[in-house]
Amino acid sequence: MRTEMKILLSKPGLDGHDVGVKVLAHALIEAGYQVKYTGLRKSIEDIITIAKEFQADVIGLSILSGTHLILCEKMSIEMKNHHLNIPWVVGGNIPARDIEKLLQIGASAAFATGTKVQEVVKYFEESKVRI
Repeated sequence: MRTEMKILLSKPGLDGHDVGVKVLAHALIEAGYQVKYTGLRKSIEDIITIAKEFQADVIGLSILSGTHLILCEKMSIEMKNHHLNIPWVVGGNIPARDIEKLLQIGASAAFATGTKVQEVVKYFEESKVRI
């Protein structure tokens, strides 16, 4: 299946572990998506700038550091400040109890610890109309 959807994946904050997001990037590419990975240790402002330049249809944040609530709150604020009205999702080391909080903050989806890569790919396949 081929699509023109552009997905920007990023690692905000000081988290230095990116194997999982790289595996996800490859799976999304294999599924036909255009994917750009920003690399490690990006600020929310950097991510938004790159998203605009890439003309991303959706932003995916990978957060393993435990700072997901703080970083996602900043993401929501900065998205509004920059008038960037595209969906964003978050995954990584996220306890299930925080999923609802992340959705309330503004994430379109939040993937808890243990989510399989294929579940994330399936999310994008099934939500293309909403994104």
